[in-house]
Amino acid sequence: MFGIQPIHIVIIILVAFLIFGASRLPEIGRALGKSISEFRKGTKEAAEGFKQEMGQTDKTPASTAQPYAPPPAQPIPPASAQPARPTGNFCIHCGAPNLPEAQYCANCGMKMPDKVA
Repeated sequence: MFGIQPIHIVIIILVAFLIFGASRLPEIGRALGKSISEFRKGTKEAAEGFKQEMGQTDKTPASTAQPYAPPPAQPIPPASAQPARPTGNFCIHCGAPNLPEAQYCANCGMKMPDKVA
């Protein structure tokens, strides 16, 4: 379990016997046993409470549950009503539109190509 062998348990018992004496060892054993049993009991109750809470959240009453209603559909405008692509001076580095007279890109700062007439 924890890598404790029987010889280790014997040594622990002998050291406890020397420290506490023969009269107090039964009391310490009982207290240790009660502590372990209370710990197990508390752990079991906590696990059961957790399971109950998880079970209650999965089972919502039908009166409080609201059915899913999709959002209303938005009409798609016809292709002719879509905005036209901007025309002008596009940067060859980042593709950002710029003013026709721009010499440098407003987005990346790179020099715009010279216009060929």
